[in-house]
Order: sequence, then structure tokens, then C-alpha cells
Amino acid sequence: MRLQDKVAVITGAANGIGLATARKFAAEGALVMLCDLNLDQVQHAAREIDATGGRAQGFQLDVTDRPRVDAVMAQVVQQHGRIDILINNAGITKDARLVKMTEQQFDDVIDVNLKGVFHCTQSAVPYMLNQGKGAIVSASSVVGLYGNFGQTNYAATKFGVIGFTKTWARELGAKGIRVNAVCPGFIATQILSTIPENVLETMRERSWMHRLGTPEEMANVYAFLASDEASYINGIALEASGGISL
Repeated sequence: MRLQDKVAVITGAANGIGLATARKFAAEGALVMLCDLNLDQVQHAAREIDATGGRAQGFQLDVTDRPRVDAVMAQVVQQHGRIDILINNAGITKDARLVKMTEQQFDDVIDVNLKGVFHCTQSAVPYMLNQGKGAIVSASSVVGLYGNFGQTNYAATKFGVIGFTKTWARELGAKGIRVNAVCPGFIATQILSTIPENVLETMRERSWMHRLGTPEEMANVYAFLASDEASYINGIALEASGGISL
């Protein structure tokens, strides 16, 4: 198993890509620390993983709350001795055209999607530095590569995550810590639940595979980048979109 006995912290792990990633990592042998705002959901998910032979633990975590972030990272290290993998997956959307977007909508998305990645990474990295090894994978988006109508705030955060990734790869690579990002395309998660079917069909047609991606497919990408199989991959923003940029 490619992640045998690795301690992996995954944010936004209560559902969608985060939950699929937690399940995949557990199946690959990792000790999975599921973190999300909804404690009941992550604890339920952790019990589900345990019941299928994995090892998991649920933590309530608001990535915008730095003292809580620090406390969770410290607790993981106290209980398990290390943090091998950090998956910065937590994210939100609050869409509006530029002329309609409120400052609160802008700030809320920046705080979770960008500053939250900063908080979690800065908190986890000292433990990885002490170990001399670690892997960080953050969720960007194809929106962070090409922009998107009505997503000024979201696009800014996902462009920013790529900037973080490139910078931290330079700073931390020589210390044994790899930093990469994944840029999913349109993925069939709850975040698309309010989108009309005609819009979803347009999304499908933008992919040359003519379908939405699945959370499990993104989890496979995370698992590869977090594993030692990707030991010479550092500083990339990997598009996993079914080819919408072609």
C-alpha cells in the first residue's frame, strides 16, 4: 500500500473530494485525520472508515481559526508522533458577478480558500521540518488557471494557491518537503447541487470526455502526489479536468 502508516491530515473531509480522499488514503494504509467544520459528519466518516478496516479520526476544524488549527496539528503530533501529509482541501464558493459581489462574499472566500491554506500549512510545516520529510497537496482549480464568470473571489483564491505552491516548493524542497497543487475541473459533488441541468450539460460538454469528474478520481490524484511514487514531483499545479483546456 502506497501510504502505509503515513499520518495524513485532510481538511474539508466531511464530504465530496475530501471524504473520497480520506477513504482512498485509508485504503492505501494511511492513518487519516479528517478535519471539517461539521464534527458529527467527520466522526461518522471516521467510524465508517474504521469499520472497513482503515484507521481514522475526526476533528472539528475551522481553517480560519488559527489557534484551533495549531491545536489540531499539535494534537495529531502528540497522538501519532508526526504529520507526513497535509491535504489542503477545505473550500467554499460565494459567487457573484464583479458588479454584484459584496465585500463580505469576497472576504469569506478569501479567508477559507486562501488564508485557511496558509494557516494549515504554516502550522504543519514545522513538524515536517523536524522530520525532514513531508508532502503537501492543496486544492486549486481550473478556475485558478483560466478564471470563470461570476467567480472573482474564488478565482483569486485558486490562483493564489498556485502561487503558494510554487513559492513553498522553492522554500521547502531542499528540506525534504514536496508541495504540489491539484486543479480539478467540474466534479460531481454537492457544490454543484444547485446548478441547473442545462448548465451541468454545458460543463459536461466542455470536457472532451463529455462528463463530470468524480470525487474518487480526484482522490486518486491526491494519493499519487502524496505518495513516494511522486518523490521527484515538486511545485506543480496538475490539471485534472478531462481536457477542458484543449
